[in-house]
Amino acid sequence: MARAKKVVLAYSGGVDTSVCIPYLINEWGVEEVITFAADLGQGDELEPIRLKALAAGASQSLVGDLVEPFIEGFAFPAIRANALYQGRYPLSTALARPLIAERLVAIAREVGADGVAHGCTGKGNDQVRFDVAIGALAPDLTVLTPAREWGMSREETIAYGECHGIPSPVSKGSPYSIDLNLLGRSIEAGPLEDPDVEPPEEVYALTVAVDQAPDAPETVTIGFERGNPVSLDGERLDPVSLVRRANALAGRHGFGRLDMVEDRVVGIKSREIYETPGLLLLIRAHQELESLTVSADVLRTKRQLEMQWADLVYQGLWFGALKDAIDGFMDRSQQTVNGSVRMKLHKGNATAVGRSSATDSLYVPDMATYGAEDRFDHRAAEGFIYVWGLPTRLSAAVRRRGG
Repeated sequence: MARAKKVVLAYSGGVDTSVCIPYLINEWGVEEVITFAADLGQGDELEPIRLKALAAGASQSLVGDLVEPFIEGFAFPAIRANALYQGRYPLSTALARPLIAERLVAIAREVGADGVAHGCTGKGNDQVRFDVAIGALAPDLTVLTPAREWGMSREETIAYGECHGIPSPVSKGSPYSIDLNLLGRSIEAGPLEDPDVEPPEEVYALTVAVDQAPDAPETVTIGFERGNPVSLDGERLDPVSLVRRANALAGRHGFGRLDMVEDRVVGIKSREIYETPGLLLLIRAHQELESLTVSADVLRTKRQLEMQWADLVYQGLWFGALKDAIDGFMDRSQQTVNGSVRMKLHKGNATAVGRSSATDSLYVPDMATYGAEDRFDHRAAEGFIYVWGLPTRLSAAVRRRGG
């Protein structure tokens, strides 16, 4: 395999990406490694991470604030698409990967690098997301994947890093692998690899346990414009502030925990724990508003495309032609998704208790009511049912004649 000489490495400060730096230089002959750490609203102090990369041998260690484009360009489209992989996971980790890939390519162009690298292993999803995205954006760049090829166990990787002055951040008391950004946390490894083991409370950080949540319910009104959340309880907020506040609100009521066995892109099943309080709350509210403002035929088609959209993002195909085409449908379907939804949060649940749209509601009270104001033509139902049921009656008659 041809090796690049100047490489931009996606860097998290963890074991694998830290060991990638000396490994690329000492084992693969890379002359210069430039690291990039993305600030995705995870709340970590990134200066120590930047310095750690330099100590490990990076020639430059860059940090980029990607929080705003992450929410506006990736989270909000996911909300409009009601994106839930396998009907449950709101894609908090998957949505970040194409954005990081875009920035890696941009930095490579800026510094004249001939390659990009990441520290993903050979059985994870992120390797697919990075490789496919970079291949779509910059097929001329070499993609280096040392963690997929070095053949070292976790213990051997840590030992290799220690030989090059890289301390291990993982202790015996904290065996978990955690990915964190503003949209949520994913937690795996350690005792969680047994799908029959209940997750200990220590793995959660964004949500409280249900028995510790407030006894009194709390209701929040979420406002939307063209499918995008824009306000909480009537206060208009910028996208980042809105997600932060939604996280805090849902999290303190214990809403947003997921414990699921999911199907990875590479074909294996994996037990994952997620905390996505704000994102899941916003998707639930958005679904409720669509029920009020989008016609039934569009909703039926959209539900099918939502599953495809979520699959495509999970599988690393953000820049593919099919997702681009589905985006067009999603955007068009959201023109009438304007209004607000009241969500009641209580003991791990988020329940819609009200929906309204001053301009786009398809709910017509005097057609839906059973009261004196009813304008529905009940006599028309007989003719409708005759035509609607005609194919069923005809096919049933044929079956009867055939015995």
